[in-house]
Amino acid sequence: MVLYLGRLCLRRQPQRLISGLFRYKQRYPPSSRWTTNFSKPPRPFGTKVTLLSLLSPAAFVALSEEENGDGKTPEEHMLEASRAEIAKEIPDDIHGLKRAWRAIYLGVDLYIFEPIATTFRFLHLVVIFIPVLATIPAIWFGGRRKDHDNERVGTLWWYSFLVHSMERAGPAFIKLGQWAASRSDIFPTQMCCIMSSLHSNAPAHSFRHTKRTIEQAFDGRPFEDIFDEFQEKPLGVGAIAQVYKAKLKPDLAASGDTDVEQGSPNMRQRVRKNVDRVVKSTPQRVPSSYVAIKVLHPKVERMVRRDLRIMSFFAAVINAIPTLEWLDFPNEVAQFGEMMRLQLDLRIESANLTMFRKKFKDRTTAWFPFPYAEHTTRQVLIEEFASGIPLAAFLEDGGGIFQKEIADEGLDAFLHMLLIDNFVHADLHPGNIMVRFYKPERIDLSLGRHKQSDSPIHSEDVTEEILQQLRPHRHHPEAWVKQLDQIDKEGYRPQLIFIDTGLVTALNATNRKNFLDLFKAIAEFDGYRAGHLMVERCRQPEAVIDKEIFALKMQHLVLGVKSKTFALGNIKIGDILNEVLSMVRGHHVRMEGDFVNVVISILLLEGIGRTLDPNLDLFKSALPILRQLGAHGGGTSLLKSVREGDTSMLKVWVGLEARKFLQASAEQVETCVKYDQLSPNI
Repeated sequence: MVLYLGRLCLRRQPQRLISGLFRYKQRYPPSSRWTTNFSKPPRPFGTKVTLLSLLSPAAFVALSEEENGDGKTPEEHMLEASRAEIAKEIPDDIHGLKRAWRAIYLGVDLYIFEPIATTFRFLHLVVIFIPVLATIPAIWFGGRRKDHDNERVGTLWWYSFLVHSMERAGPAFIKLGQWAASRSDIFPTQMCCIMSSLHSNAPAHSFRHTKRTIEQAFDGRPFEDIFDEFQEKPLGVGAIAQVYKAKLKPDLAASGDTDVEQGSPNMRQRVRKNVDRVVKSTPQRVPSSYVAIKVLHPKVERMVRRDLRIMSFFAAVINAIPTLEWLDFPNEVAQFGEMMRLQLDLRIESANLTMFRKKFKDRTTAWFPFPYAEHTTRQVLIEEFASGIPLAAFLEDGGGIFQKEIADEGLDAFLHMLLIDNFVHADLHPGNIMVRFYKPERIDLSLGRHKQSDSPIHSEDVTEEILQQLRPHRHHPEAWVKQLDQIDKEGYRPQLIFIDTGLVTALNATNRKNFLDLFKAIAEFDGYRAGHLMVERCRQPEAVIDKEIFALKMQHLVLGVKSKTFALGNIKIGDILNEVLSMVRGHHVRMEGDFVNVVISILLLEGIGRTLDPNLDLFKSALPILRQLGAHGGGTSLLKSVREGDTSMLKVWVGLEARKFLQASAEQVETCVKYDQLSPNI
C-alpha cells in the first residue's frame, strides 16, 4: 500500500527539454569568462546535457529579455531552462551497454528509490499533521476576539498550532506557510497574519559542505586563495539556504558597476545626469569589497521535490470534495511548486539582480547589490554585501527628518517596477529593504572626457562610517532621531537597497491586459464594470457566488473613493484592497496568483510608507509615473490610446495634475527655496 502511494505521488514527470534553447548557445557562447560558473555536473551523456550544463546567469538574463511571443513571463522562461538542465532522461546518442546501464539507473531511481523515499517522507508528515487534524474541532470553542477579526480563541490557537507543525515539517512547508500568508484572497485574514510570523528553525549545514561548494564555483581554486576574510558563522539560516559574509581577494573584487557601465558618457548623457543631480541627489555607487554568499542546503532539492509530490496528491483529494473545488488547490500547489523551484536555482536570483540593475541604472537612489555572475552557480550565489540598516529599524525607532524621503523613494521604486517595468520584487518586507547613507555626486561641468577622479573606483565609501554612528542608538528613539538630524546637517542622503530578489512577479500578456482593463474601469469610477470584469476573467467564473451582488459591492466601494477625489491622501489604499480581497474570498472569485501578488505588494508597501509618513499619498506618488507613461508610453503610447478612443489614463493624469495644482502650498515653495531646487548653485 505504501509503495503504491509513493508511486501515485510520482505521476508528475520532470519537465522535458525546452524547445529553441540551442539558439542561446549561438548568441551567448560559453566563453572562458562563463565556463567556470558551475560545479562539474554529473557525467554528461550527450550534447543536450552538455549544452544545458553551460547555462550561466548571462544566459538566464538573455532568456528573460527575449520576446518569444508565447505569453510566458521571464521567470517562466528561466525556470523551464533550469528544470530542463537537470531533467532525467536518456540522450539519443547513447547506445549499447551505456544506454542499458543508464536506463537501469534511471528506472531504479525513479520507480524504486524515489517511491520508497517519498513514502517514508509521507509517514513522517503523517506523524506531524495528524494532531493538527485531530484538533480541528477546537476552532468552534472560546469567545470571539474583536481585536482579531472576531475570530474565536480556539481558532487562533489552532492557527498557531498549525504554524508550529509546519515549522517542524521542513523547508517546503515553511515556504508553503509563508506563501499562504500572502493569499488573503483564499485564507482568513487572521490565519494569514499568524502564518506571516512563520520562520525557519532549520539547523545550519556543515562548513565543510559550504567550503567544498564554493571551491567548485571558483573552478577548484583553493578556499584560502578566494577570500581575505570569511565569517564561518552564518549571518542567517533559512529554509533552503544559509548566508555568509566574506571579503574577496583584490583580484576577484569588483572595481565598479561593471555590469551597467557604458563607457565614457557623451554630452547628452552628462546633461541628463546633471539635471537628475539638481532635481534629486544621485548617490556615488561604490560596490563593496565585502560579499554575501548564499549556499543551498545539501539535498534540499530532492526533499522539496518529494514534498511537492505529496502536496499535489492531497490537493487532488481536497479538490474532489464537493464545494471545495473553487479553491482549485491543484493549480495553487503547481504555482507554489514553481515558486519553490525558482528559489532552488540561485542563478535565477543573480539574473534577477542584473535585470533590476539594468532597469534602475538611470534612476535615482534606489539600487540593488552587484552580482558576481561569473562565480554564481545553481548552488551558490555571490553578491555585493548590502551595507546598511534594515528598514525595520526605521519603522521601530522612527525615520526622523528622513522619514518622508525614505517613504517616497520606496514607493517611487515600487511604482516604477509595477507600471513601467512589469518586473516587481515579490518579497518586499522590511527585512529585504536596507537603508544606507551617501554623499551626493558632484555636477559634471567637464566638456571633454570624463574625469578619472569621478569614477566609482576612486570615490570614498563612507557607508560603514555613518552606520557606526547610528548603530549604538538602536532601540533609543530620541537619540536615534537626534543622530539622524546630525547626519542630515552633514549633507548625507538616504539610499534604499533591495535584496533577496529570488522571487519576481511579472504579469504575462493575458494578466497584464486584465490588470490594465481593470485599472481603466476603476479610473473611470465604473465599479460595476470592474466587478463584472473580475468575475468574467477569474479562473472559475462558474464557481462565483452571487455575481451581481459582487459587482454592486464593487460599485459601492469605488463610489466611496470617488466622493473623496480631493482627499485621496486620507484614503488608505490598504483598507480598500483588504476589503476587495475579503469580497473576493466571500464570493469565491479566484484571481490569478500573480495578480494577487501585485495587490499584496501594494498593501505591504503602503503600510510601510504610512508607518514612516502618515500623510503618504499613493495617488500623488503615481503622478510622476503617469507623466513618464505619457512621455514614453511605457511600451504603449498614451497618445495612441487617446486616438483609439481610450481616455481613461488621460482622465486620471489630468485629474491628478489638477489636484496637485490646487493643493500646492507655501510650504512646498519654501522647501524648494530651502534646498536650492529652484535655481541651484553650481
